Amino acid sequence: QVQLVESGGGLVQAGGSLRLSCTVSGRSFTIYDMGWFRQAPGKERDFVAAIRWSGGGTDYADSVKGRFTISRDNAKNTVYLQMNSLKPEDTAVYYCKARCNRGSLYTYWGQGTQVTVSS
Repeated sequence: QVQLVESGGGLVQAGGSLRLSCTVSGRSFTIYDMGWFRQAPGKERDFVAAIRWSGGGTDYADSVKGRFTISRDNAKNTVYLQMNSLKPEDTAVYYCKARCNRGSLYTYWGQGTQVTVSS
């Protein structure tokens, strides 16, 4: 089985920064890509950022471009989301997603971590 464990959420004032981490563990898998999504109360889960494990190419939602940076540590099977210049509208539960190759491509989700930005 493959598991994702997130950390790094919390409460921060507008303009502040947080860094989220997500580590993948398990047996017999290779990571294809990883990403972050977020879900605010009463809203759908939205894409935030993604990174391809081979090559490191990245994608970002327009709402976070220039403020958030996604990166990875291949040796640790860990993805990071550095969030700067946070705004109250960034408040949400942030979920980590991994697509792993275990013969076929499977999708896994973390448990979510709360990010609250106060004005």
